[in-house]
Amino acid sequence: MITIENLSKSYSRIRALTELSYEFRKGMVTTIVGPNGSGKTTLMKCILGFLRPGGGNIYFDGKNIAGQSLYRDRTGYMAQKPAFPENLYPIEIIDLIKSLRTGKDTYDESLISEFEFYPELEKPFHSLSGGNKQKLNAIISFLFSPELVILDEPTAGLDPLTSKILKNKIKRERDNGKTILLTSHIIDEIEELTDDLIMLYEGKLKFSQKKEERSPDSQKPVSETIAELFRKAGDEHTL
Repeated sequence: MITIENLSKSYSRIRALTELSYEFRKGMVTTIVGPNGSGKTTLMKCILGFLRPGGGNIYFDGKNIAGQSLYRDRTGYMAQKPAFPENLYPIEIIDLIKSLRTGKDTYDESLISEFEFYPELEKPFHSLSGGNKQKLNAIISFLFSPELVILDEPTAGLDPLTSKILKNKIKRERDNGKTILLTSHIIDEIEELTDDLIMLYEGKLKFSQKKEERSPDSQKPVSETIAELFRKAGDEHTL
């Protein structure tokens, strides 16, 4: 569904992404791992159109998205830290975002009920706890039933029950054919959700493994693979 081809991005003298190529498959949860500063968030923001790549191409369903914006109506995004107008109430924030998406009259508000979030809808955003702000972040990311959902550390700041609800939502959407891209540092979460796995290191693709390339009978679990990758990356950095 999403293909990146020789993608590069720099911030001044810092090279965030270097000739990155990969195809994110439809109907899969692809987990992007890597140390802090490896380019994970930069990659997601390039796909979303928040950042303009310095080189390379991004294709959405085979169409180059350079200079395009309509494809964003088919995406949902959950940032690491929710950033909404502090003076608005969650219900106002949701209505405002709905008004910005034209041509849409049905919404996926299931997480409002599952998170038992109704009482929080009528409180100022600035008064919400960090966990409730993150719940709103998750609700909005799935609000328009997007075909592509990009989740940056989605369970950060959530309690175990809320995390379980959100992970179940991710799996349901995947099973319904949605494409999910996520980053996480939580090994159990990665083990539970991951179909395809990629690792970035210093802006480069260091490893990729598709779901069918892992055999439960002969391959190590995802957690061991990630631990080994991080050890190797650390060894390379110290050479």
